[in-house]
Amino acid sequence: MSEIRHNWTKEQILEIYNKPMMELLYEAATIHRLHHDPNVVQVSTLLSIKTGGCSEDCGYCPQAARYHTNIEGNDLMTVNQVKAQALRAKETGSSRVCMGAAWRNVKDGEEFDQVLEMVRTINKLDMEVCCTLGMVTENQAKRLAEAGLYAYNHNLDSSEEYYKEVISTRGYQDRLDTIDNVRKTNVTVCSGGIIGMGENVEDRAGMLVALSTLSPQPESTPINALVAVEGTPLEDEKPVEIWDMIRMVATTRIVMPETQVRLSAGRTQMSREGQAMCFFAGANSIFAGDKLLTTPNPDVNEDMKMFELLGMNPQKPFTKKVQPQTVEASESEYQALGEKPRWTRPEHKIERNEAAKEQAKAFK
Repeated sequence: MSEIRHNWTKEQILEIYNKPMMELLYEAATIHRLHHDPNVVQVSTLLSIKTGGCSEDCGYCPQAARYHTNIEGNDLMTVNQVKAQALRAKETGSSRVCMGAAWRNVKDGEEFDQVLEMVRTINKLDMEVCCTLGMVTENQAKRLAEAGLYAYNHNLDSSEEYYKEVISTRGYQDRLDTIDNVRKTNVTVCSGGIIGMGENVEDRAGMLVALSTLSPQPESTPINALVAVEGTPLEDEKPVEIWDMIRMVATTRIVMPETQVRLSAGRTQMSREGQAMCFFAGANSIFAGDKLLTTPNPDVNEDMKMFELLGMNPQKPFTKKVQPQTVEASESEYQALGEKPRWTRPEHKIERNEAAKEQAKAFK
């Protein structure tokens, strides 16, 4: 088995990333096979339980209220609606349901109580449950764990240096603090980022430094290729080359051997051959379904055809960790505290974000 290191430097990761492609692929594939079954892929379904109206200014996100992106918002889904979607996902081969809400951070109250009930409901379907709800406090993380949450997603997005070129309404440390709060429970961590936002290779290495030096390392790391949405500040960014995705997946696999590396947003722009190369390089998780929150995703039937062609099989739920127990709301040890944490708002100005906000005013 490869040693799990928490002391990777940017220079060391850049050296890996820039290796000749065949050498990089061989090393990544070798490490992948030491820690994972190369013919098994974990399949998740991402469900937007509350869409649009977010107060953040993330330059890539069509759900930011300040941009004009033709995204139809919706209020929080009901528990029954979510259950129906989860059952549909289970029938098509997903072992995990990831629920995303366009919130800056979780707020105690009726809506969070409703999300907790969604977690209980899906866990009882014998499916892994993941949530991405923004920043959470330690008590909120413990309430999610009690309900039966399997994983919590909170991406770092990029390096700490380049992050300031993409987001001005949320601090990088807040993201790390949220991950730390989740780590105080038995919930696993899902954290990754996006490439193709205008960052350089050093920033990609910097993001992997931040992720790989966490102890423990995230159990799951999504590698997203930017899907440039009209109306967002990053609408003019060119699509990521498939070779960049392959290099990023391979490097992630080498520095985080036990992590499940998820091939996430941007798969509609990748050929089957390109995706196969990513699987060979160490990707062993995907999102299935026609949408990733609000952006396009390959049809689930096409994914199953690809799996059949490659001789790959969906991973069964709770393969990596035992199923959490669900504690009913009436028996919960942790109650709402009505917390009002002081998550930071750096509010420095990002020129392209300001320009997109001004442009959006013309449509209102």
